[in-house]
Amino acid sequence: MDRIACMKSFVRTVETGSFSAVARELETTQPTISKQIAALEEYLDVQLLIRSTRAVSLTNAGARFYEHCQRVLEAVSEAEASVGQRQKAAGVLRVSSPVAFGQLQIVPRLKAFLDRYPDIKIDLLMTDQFVDLVEEGVDLAIRIGNVQDTSLITQRIGTTRRITVAHQSYFDRAGEPQTPEDLIHHNCIVYTRLATGNEWHFESSKGPIKVTVGGNIQANSSVAIREAVFAGLGIAVAPIWLFGDAMHGDLRVILKAYQPVPLPIHAVYRRGRFIPAKVRCLIDFLSSEFKLDPWVSDDGA
Repeated sequence: MDRIACMKSFVRTVETGSFSAVARELETTQPTISKQIAALEEYLDVQLLIRSTRAVSLTNAGARFYEHCQRVLEAVSEAEASVGQRQKAAGVLRVSSPVAFGQLQIVPRLKAFLDRYPDIKIDLLMTDQFVDLVEEGVDLAIRIGNVQDTSLITQRIGTTRRITVAHQSYFDRAGEPQTPEDLIHHNCIVYTRLATGNEWHFESSKGPIKVTVGGNIQANSSVAIREAVFAGLGIAVAPIWLFGDAMHGDLRVILKAYQPVPLPIHAVYRRGRFIPAKVRCLIDFLSSEFKLDPWVSDDGA
């Protein structure tokens, strides 16, 4: 019995709550994972998991063993990373990112990254939903906005600069607001995943301004916000990179004297005694790349 392999299967089963999920992650079968954990239980002469048709849960002994396994596996990984070829940035790097940011800011930069680190393989998970790094087996997440989870390590790698924008066809129908307060009388497109919701915050020469807006459309997808703006449905506060090269023609940036509060871009990873080389390499790469891009640079933030 390969006890290290069995420990890895046990730990990931606890974290995902599913034999099948671990099997998919490790590219094996559900019976194989189940047999590994059964072999571990037989070797230890103790039940580690309580199995049911819907889920698995830890026994008291299993909970204690899980904590020890975490430390053992981290020590093994650290030892392997300290010598020989293991010091190289290599292996599968599972990265989570918001959909639009991944499409527009991460994917276009991956060729340069992979050319530099040919032994790394990227597994990109793009979703606008909250991702549990442990449960999903994510090595590194890119998150926009403040991160509240103190169990995670965060490193700021950039800034999302935002604009107030709408299509000319909307202004032709409804007129153009001259101040943030005027937005109260306009149809505003709200991105519901913002912590501030429909409360929009601006910076001006006279200090901060806060406005509660409303409208007949809201969405939890920044891609949907982008398309709603192009369709002339209303006014949005959105990242400038969401529109990028389309910032011409009938798209109009308004309220230029009142800048929406920028949002930090963080690289987020699980807390541990060491950072795998593949994770550190991507963090450093993106940080360097973003410094050269005025849409996401920290300069002036």
